[in-house]
Amino acid sequence: MSRNIKDLEMMFNLNFNDYNLLVRAMTHSSYANENNRLSNERLEFIGDAVLDLIVGKFLYDHIPESEGILTKKRAQEVCEEALYNYAKAFNLGEYLLLGKGEELSGGREKPALLADAFEAFLGAIYVDKGLKEVYKVTEKIVFPYIIKNLHKEDNDYKSKLQELLQSDKRSLKYEIIFEKGPAHDKEFIARVYMDEHIIMGEGKGKSKKEAEQNAAFATLQKLANNKEK
Repeated sequence: MSRNIKDLEMMFNLNFNDYNLLVRAMTHSSYANENNRLSNERLEFIGDAVLDLIVGKFLYDHIPESEGILTKKRAQEVCEEALYNYAKAFNLGEYLLLGKGEELSGGREKPALLADAFEAFLGAIYVDKGLKEVYKVTEKIVFPYIIKNLHKEDNDYKSKLQELLQSDKRSLKYEIIFEKGPAHDKEFIARVYMDEHIIMGEGKGKSKKEAEQNAAFATLQKLANNKEK
């Protein structure tokens, strides 16, 4: 069962003119299909654009580096993993309206579903009251997370590996070779191949993306060790 959606207004001192927008933002397509309602997919679309703008401006104000660094950093802070962390920070999954099947399969904990819902939440706020009101959420949830990670080493190992090998015109392919566990607590193993068939490394993760990043990291370590020999 979901919590009272109205509590989200109090949590961020919001005051919706059209409360139905907030309800729609919490309505997953599985629930919408079962109850003949509108889902949060359109609001997710606008929320994605709003978050890109807000995070971009925040990074512009806090990082003096070039456009390339800013673009890369923004991609990190609006990727699925980051959105999932934002949603988890205030237990957004507990407010979602889910269909019966999605509820039973642990939908309230699924990273992709929570990431989409967070964007829809911001989208609903923006459509209802504009950009200033969205800052009530981003200042409390998003900015502290970005500040904490602002000067951490870049952990986009897939990009680093691609950059390392692209000068040799080598191709990379990632494949999930194993997964186990229930839907809300999955573990994946990814393998990275070079030139389609050469196995370069493997990695584990709680999501496919995390497993792929760890596979890339293992490959980078292996290549670094080989250079030292």
